[in-house]
Amino acid sequence: MRLENPWVLVGLVVLPLLFLAWNRRTAAANAPFPLIDHLPGAALGRARWQWLPNALRTLCVAALILAASRPQYGTAESEYRGEGIDIVLAVDISGSMLAEDFTKRSGERTNRLEAVKEVVREFVPRRSNDRMGLVVFAGRPYTQCPLTLDHGWLLRNLDRVQIGMIEDGTAIGSALATAAARLEASNAKSKVIILLTDGQNNAGRVNPKTAAEAVAKLGIRVYTIGAGTRGLAPFPARDVFGNRVYRPMPVDIDEPTLQEIARLTGGRYFRATDTESLRDIYAEIDRMERTEFRAPRYYAYEEAYPWLVLAGLFLYCTELVLRHTWLRVLP
Repeated sequence: MRLENPWVLVGLVVLPLLFLAWNRRTAAANAPFPLIDHLPGAALGRARWQWLPNALRTLCVAALILAASRPQYGTAESEYRGEGIDIVLAVDISGSMLAEDFTKRSGERTNRLEAVKEVVREFVPRRSNDRMGLVVFAGRPYTQCPLTLDHGWLLRNLDRVQIGMIEDGTAIGSALATAAARLEASNAKSKVIILLTDGQNNAGRVNPKTAAEAVAKLGIRVYTIGAGTRGLAPFPARDVFGNRVYRPMPVDIDEPTLQEIARLTGGRYFRATDTESLRDIYAEIDRMERTEFRAPRYYAYEEAYPWLVLAGLFLYCTELVLRHTWLRVLP
C-alpha cells in the first residue's frame, strides 16, 4: 500500500475543529425548551443523537481527503532474477538477398530477407529480458532500430525493411562498426552482435578484420551467419516478355572473413543453407547467450480512491436522510 499524494492528509488536522464548529451551530439552532422534562421520551432520546449528522459529515470529509491522497495497493518492489543481454541484429539487405533459395513455414518459396524476417520474429519474443537493436546494411549501414526493450516496436521496424532502401553493395566492416557503436555505451555484462550476410565485403570504408579487432576490445561477441545455398541460387528476373523467371546465380559468401570475425570476437560462424538451418542457428544462439542478472521488478498499483469516494457519498447521503427525518431540528 502507498499514497500517491500523501501531503493531502494534512487536511485531516482541521477535521476536529470542523466537527466542534458544526456541533455549536447545531446547538444554537435547536429550539429552546425551558422544561425539557415535559418532552416525550422518544423526542428526548433523539435529542441526545444530534451530534450524529455532524459526525457523519466529518467522516465524509475525511473519506474525501483520503481519496484525494490516492491510496494504491499492490506489491511495491521485489528482487527479480532473470537473464538479459544487449543484442544488435545486423542484417544484410543488399540485392543478392532477393535470391529465393529459402522457404516459409508454409513451404512457399521466399527470398533470403523474408526468411530472415520470419526467423527473427520467432527469435525476438524468446528474449523478453534483452534489449535489442537492428542495423541493416547494403552499400552502407543504417540503424533501423536502437537498443530497446520494446520488442513490438523492433519488429515493426523490421517489417519496414526492404531491399533497395539503401544503395547496393555489402559493407560488412562498416555494418560491424555501426552495430558496435550501438553497444559501446551499454553497461550490460554481455553484449552480442548477430551479423547475417550472403556476400563479400565490397563497400564501406572499414575493413571487416579491423572492425572485428576493435569490436573485440569492446568486449562484444559476434556471431556471423552466412546465408545461402551452396553452389547456385535461383534469382528472380524478367524475360523479354516481362514474365517472371529464375536465373541461377552463384552464391558468393566470404566464409573465411566471417569465420575470422567470429574467432577474433569469441563468437561462432554458422552457415544457413535453408530456412530450417537458419532457424536452428538462431535457436542455438538463443541457448548459448544467457546471462543471469538481478534487478528490481515493479508491479502496477491499483487505485483505491474510488472506494473512498463511494464511502464518502454514502456517509453524506446518510447524514442528509437523518438530518431531514429522525434527527430533524426544528427552527
